[in-house]
Amino acid sequence: MGTIKDYRNMVEQPWGRMFYELIYKQLNIPEENKIRILDFGAGFCITANHYAKNHEVIAVEPNEEMHNLRVEGNNYTLIPQGLEYLKSISDNSIDVVLCHNVLEYVENREAVLEQLVRVVKPEGILSVIKHNLFGRVMGSAVLGDNPQAALDLLNDVSEDSMFGNRSVYSNESLIEALSQKMSLSDTYGIRVFFGLSSNNEIKFTNEWYQPMLELEIKASAMEEFKKIAFFNHLIFKKKLL
Repeated sequence: MGTIKDYRNMVEQPWGRMFYELIYKQLNIPEENKIRILDFGAGFCITANHYAKNHEVIAVEPNEEMHNLRVEGNNYTLIPQGLEYLKSISDNSIDVVLCHNVLEYVENREAVLEQLVRVVKPEGILSVIKHNLFGRVMGSAVLGDNPQAALDLLNDVSEDSMFGNRSVYSNESLIEALSQKMSLSDTYGIRVFFGLSSNNEIKFTNEWYQPMLELEIKASAMEEFKKIAFFNHLIFKKKLL
């Protein structure tokens, strides 16, 4: 199991950068109209810093070690808290809420989701990135050369990670939990192919990076590849009630 510093180093690598490029492409947030964005569980604030160039961004992240390693450069507001801060935000006040690789680790997923939905404006966006079970199985069996870990995942054995116990949940359960107030706009895959090779040296070449990025963009919207992507990206729009 790696450390948070290892994780910080990873996001600077080509395979880390590609993850974020795909997110920005899939969200497709226009630059010209300034909006309010909440990044809940902002981590190293990479996404928050990216959008803060053109928008008002609040980055909520309680992990102090991640604060110390965060990306800066653009003007976003860092809140070193979690659910307690979320509860203090006014109803229907945020245009876009980002919750990326967070819900696997929270103690009460339903309570967090309830607050995330509450703060989104009508017709506003909630972006959830989550681990995908079948993608994790592929990663363990192929990249990790660890078929036992892949079997454990298929047999519903919980995982430990640097952020605590990781509870992988289904797209269907998330869609159902949000169905009263949010409608699903889009679903994408992230990391269909680029995380399956251990040949990291080639990933620093443009001959690998650009075609792989194009391949991932194309595959991310195809149903067959969404099912085996390491991550799924679900974008919801809040209903006008």
